[in-house]
Amino acid sequence: MLATHSWTCPMPRPVALDNVAHADLRVAFRHGAAYGHAVNRALVFPTEFAEAQRDFPILFRRDPAKGLQAVALLGLDRDENLFLEGDRWTSGHVPLSLQRGPFLIGLTADGAAPVIQIDLDDPRVGTGDGEPLFLPHGGQTPILDHAGRLLAAIHVGMADAGPMYAAFDALGLIQPATLELMLDDARRYAIADHEVLAAERLDALGPAALGDLHQAGHLGAAFLLAASLGNLPRLIARKNARDAA
Repeated sequence: MLATHSWTCPMPRPVALDNVAHADLRVAFRHGAAYGHAVNRALVFPTEFAEAQRDFPILFRRDPAKGLQAVALLGLDRDENLFLEGDRWTSGHVPLSLQRGPFLIGLTADGAAPVIQIDLDDPRVGTGDGEPLFLPHGGQTPILDHAGRLLAAIHVGMADAGPMYAAFDALGLIQPATLELMLDDARRYAIADHEVLAAERLDALGPAALGDLHQAGHLGAAFLLAASLGNLPRLIARKNARDAA
């Protein structure tokens, strides 16, 4: 069976960024196991499907509290990321949920607008070799602009995900599936606790259903999700190469 990751991590201590209170704060964008990147799956959002499907199989998990969630499959064993070598990703795309570093999305006091927050307990925050977030006169530096773009993509992706996945589900496109991955004659992994967007179901849709998906802006994402499963053989190849090494 697929060895799952528990998804547990220390609770963040987020605060809203302020160019006065955090004028001298520095952040290092780093990758590695120490920063939560040694995981065998990661949340992905519709705003990154086009990039993510080039590297990763994208599956679904049905969370009792949060509903359907799309996840990129990164490895097969617990805490195994086959796309991470030390402090370097070898994939063309890094999932936004991991790429965002110590930055989070918060809301203004009245809940009317999103704001950038930062987890002050993250080990990448306050490092001597990090990059400043604010310019001497209070403007944002390129690293904070970059973080803002990442969070904006996550924010939009989270808003898109609910209606998109509900549309897929209503059409019966998301199906439970046991994916059996044969590494060699002796080693086998069965991924049974996930669901997939079934290509055969998508192909069988009639013109009306296809038109509705297209009108809602969901049809392209459906084809990307179905195509992403073609990355499973490449994931097996990475696993065999990692184990051999």
